[in-house]
Amino acid sequence: MEKLIITVAGVGAETTKEAQPGLPVAAVEIGADAARCREAGAAMYHLHVRDAAGHPTQAKEVFAAAIEEIRKRTDIIVQTSTGGAMGMTADERLQPLELDPEMASLTTGTANFGDDVFFNDTALMSEFYRRMQAKGVRPEFEIFEAGQIDNALKLVKRFGPAGPLLHWDFVLGVPGSMSGEPRNLAFLVDRIPDGSTWTCTGIGRWHMPVTMTALALGGNVRLGFEDNIFLHKGVLAQDNAELVGRVARLAGEWDRACATPDEARRILRLTPYDA
Repeated sequence: MEKLIITVAGVGAETTKEAQPGLPVAAVEIGADAARCREAGAAMYHLHVRDAAGHPTQAKEVFAAAIEEIRKRTDIIVQTSTGGAMGMTADERLQPLELDPEMASLTTGTANFGDDVFFNDTALMSEFYRRMQAKGVRPEFEIFEAGQIDNALKLVKRFGPAGPLLHWDFVLGVPGSMSGEPRNLAFLVDRIPDGSTWTCTGIGRWHMPVTMTALALGGNVRLGFEDNIFLHKGVLAQDNAELVGRVARLAGEWDRACATPDEARRILRLTPYDA
């Protein structure tokens, strides 16, 4: 098996400081969090940002400040979100691409998201994909439902590749969408093209079932306060690095070492990092 790529979704758009006091919000906090996660075994940081009031934003300047603080401290891969938060326009969501990140998330379909709807129609998906293609930003296809795999493959067929390989993130356990049962992850992995790389995300109580299934299947893992704020049932994690450390230890039981950021770049066939 390849080394394990651990991605940290450390901030998100929904989690609050009230629910998780360790949530990094300010740019300096995000930079320090990314460095601790890198030290604990993470190779990638999936980045959302907040404004001065703690509300989710896709403002380019707020992303720039967070990325600057991350880069002061660590060589971790930075993957910006284009999901943003519910109700944002396409132009709002696309702002981080102007900063030329190494990767960006791309959800290829509309999904129920709790009591809300995460809207991504064909026109929007096409626009996001072509913008990433033009900027040389590698998309990570964020998949909530099986049909979204087909949507992603249609984009590739219609517009051509946006990199040397396809990379997927299966997001399981969002209320209203596909659950995190192991058979669901196995089903999704079986449907992607050979030569793809993939990671997976278990939301809330599905974090550990999805993580353990991924380790058994040879995949990669995403974790962090965007997806799950608990170390154990009813016990809050102190910080994102504590969640990284647990998965790194579990991976060791499977004889899988954690990839460094440079090793992850080689696996994902990204451009080598130049500090």
